[in-house]
Amino acid sequence: MIPFLHIWRLTIPTFGLMVALAMLVSFYILRTDLSRRGVAKKDSGLAEAFIAIPCLAGIVGAKLYHVLETPRDLIADPLGQIFSQYGFAWLGGLIAGVAAFVWLARRSGVPLMTMLDAGSPAAAAGYGVGRIGCLLSGDGDYGVPTSLPWGMSFPNGIVPTSQRVHPTPIYELIVACLISVVLWKLGKRQLARASAQRDNSSRPQKPRPPLPGDESAGVVFAAYLVLTGLARFLVEFIRINPRSFLGMTNAQVGSLASIVAGCVIYWLHQKRRRPGAVK
Repeated sequence: MIPFLHIWRLTIPTFGLMVALAMLVSFYILRTDLSRRGVAKKDSGLAEAFIAIPCLAGIVGAKLYHVLETPRDLIADPLGQIFSQYGFAWLGGLIAGVAAFVWLARRSGVPLMTMLDAGSPAAAAGYGVGRIGCLLSGDGDYGVPTSLPWGMSFPNGIVPTSQRVHPTPIYELIVACLISVVLWKLGKRQLARASAQRDNSSRPQKPRPPLPGDESAGVVFAAYLVLTGLARFLVEFIRINPRSFLGMTNAQVGSLASIVAGCVIYWLHQKRRRPGAVK
């Protein structure tokens, strides 16, 4: 593994390099999604803000959540724990990133659910690319020992191991990219349905309950919460993270919360679509 790149006197952590690449990939996906939804033009600068601020907030949140998980280590070495180059919790990053995203949406005047829908494919892809950094640095995000032919060892990682273990960052990269593709296609169907509704509403027809053009807003975000939560919940069974609550890891508990939240959002969407529902 390659935790650091040494270029002359400059030392570049590969994890940070991959985080920067993840932000770049997410930016291009989000910018294109905002454009196709008619929210903002590609040169508006809105995508830059919605990537930079939530990503930075997510990094801070991931670090804080990780150090607060082990208060003894934090008290013993606060500066070392806070400023270490490894130790980032997915759940903390998700909470802080979404919070920053919501704040920006309200500040910019874009409908919240529309913005969350647009950001979901970008978030899924960015997460997957970021996992390459975990693989390169060998920061302890790998899995339990395995005899499978694609098992890997991390003797030079930040958290080294000479055993052949599950390369869970690769698993998560593949699944995250698949989720991003599914969400992108779901967004395409969502926009086509909204366009068809607007076209139908302009034609003479029998009286019917009005259907707003954004009635499907939130569906893509709901799918993102369910799919990413399910993926993380399952991969935790072969991760080395300690069990804490009912035999589950903290990430699994957060994943279940993500799945439940996604199901609730989808249920509310379906409820709005029922005939006679209050819009």
